[in-house]
Amino acid sequence: MNTETRPSSDASMYAGRSASLSLSDWILPLFIVVTGLIAGIIQPQFFTGDNMLNLARQAVPLLILSLGQAVAIIRGGLDLSLASVMSFAGVAGTMVMIDQGMVMGIMTMLIASVLLGMVSGLIIAWFNTSPLVITLGMLSVAKALALILSGGVPLYDVPADFVDLIGFGSLLGVPNTVWIALLLTVLVTVLLRHTLFGRYVYAIGSNASAAAKSGVNVRFYTVLVYMVSGFCAGVGAVVLTAWTSSAQPVAAPNLTLQSLAAVVLGGVALTGGAGGIRQVFIGVLVLTLLSNVMNMIGVSAYYQTLAVGVVIILAVILDRFRRTDDHH
Repeated sequence: MNTETRPSSDASMYAGRSASLSLSDWILPLFIVVTGLIAGIIQPQFFTGDNMLNLARQAVPLLILSLGQAVAIIRGGLDLSLASVMSFAGVAGTMVMIDQGMVMGIMTMLIASVLLGMVSGLIIAWFNTSPLVITLGMLSVAKALALILSGGVPLYDVPADFVDLIGFGSLLGVPNTVWIALLLTVLVTVLLRHTLFGRYVYAIGSNASAAAKSGVNVRFYTVLVYMVSGFCAGVGAVVLTAWTSSAQPVAAPNLTLQSLAAVVLGGVALTGGAGGIRQVFIGVLVLTLLSNVMNMIGVSAYYQTLAVGVVIILAVILDRFRRTDDHH
């Protein structure tokens, strides 16, 4: 009896700590407001409904991958293979979709990405290896599989009904891709905050050996964590393939690093065991807003890449300060 309840109390303690007022709780929302105001002054079109919808649409792939990244980081690991898994799932799913139809194609994207996530999780859990090294290896494996399957060229014959429904369809004036991202956000939030899985993920992230001694099957839940991050990559494949009307064997390779930046920038501790999806959402919003504003004022893509790099470095420094504050 006692062994089952202890991880949940650990988790509530860490969740409580992440909910307490920290630097990011007021700095980042303030940054979002100030950036928005400056952008609105420089370019009045910024506050138009069209640009707001465009901003939401731009945020979708990053938000989806950041959700998977957040689950891996809260568990005390990370997932560097997300964008490559997404590319492979997109290629595999599109090839099936051309022959078998939209439903089978979408199922293939989700199943393929979950299976790759499961392989990463099994190796990390059973051989007690570094998530960084294993997911870096999976990055290469998934990328190679995508290039082999597609013959190294993008697939443009994506069925029109799939593109129209998911890529360009809308409900109540909001793009379907945005609804998919919001639904996934709610699902991952519920998973982390209101299920046994979530409590155990926080417990493992904060202290894996203590969680194991408390009766948590650390290996099993580690595999589940990487299956969840794989599922998020699969959803990303569905959305990105429909939005771009193509399956790219190397699709949005920068998204993995950006997801890492968004999660850490938002306030999820790199050491694991703390943080929540609200913080991930804020981190994604900051990066998307920066990108949107730089596009509107005509900043070169090279400088945009530089800005993301600077943000990643600042996010890690900010995380270090947060942990120092927590120890005090």
